[in-house]
Amino acid sequence: METSYNTQSSRPAVFLDRDGTVNEEVGYVCDPAQFRLYEYAAEAVRLVNQAGWLAVVVTSQAGIARGMFDEKFLAQIHQQMKTELADAGATIDAIYYCPHHPTVGEPPYRQECECRKPKPGMLKQAAEELNLDLTASVVIGDRFRDLAMAQAVGARSVLVLTGYGREEFENDSANWPQQPDYVAENLLEAVRWVINQASTKF
Repeated sequence: METSYNTQSSRPAVFLDRDGTVNEEVGYVCDPAQFRLYEYAAEAVRLVNQAGWLAVVVTSQAGIARGMFDEKFLAQIHQQMKTELADAGATIDAIYYCPHHPTVGEPPYRQECECRKPKPGMLKQAAEELNLDLTASVVIGDRFRDLAMAQAVGARSVLVLTGYGREEFENDSANWPQQPDYVAENLLEAVRWVINQASTKF
């Protein structure tokens, strides 16, 4: 986990999936040049900041278990993300990632963990460390596993149609056990929906 935030009690968070939600989906990001923020990402994160919610990235990074990159490289990518957003006036309050895979790689990265999506371990860790109210929070992502993670802790979920979102929604959503609370074209539309809903109790 990477964080630069001093915790306050019982605050809501907007949890953001990374690849396909905040930045372009390119498969595994193995080179800094592959990491490209969506053009609207900074505006979306700024809106979260201005609304008084925490902006927390939650991302599965099994490329570590697969030996494609290490945690030091991932930290560099996350610093690049935070710097690019900060240059545009947007702040990521914390980043949580899962480096594991249940069947690939070597221990300790090959394991059946509690943090790999759709399991909600990253959300629970964030709630404990940042003193968050998960039932007042929202998860935004481009995969069903993001939605399932949210639903497991009583958070609301928004599917974005960027990344894998449109493909999963069009091909698989009829079989999902629970639908997202909202479907948005992209992260900016998703955050605007969250803020518009903030007058009601999440």
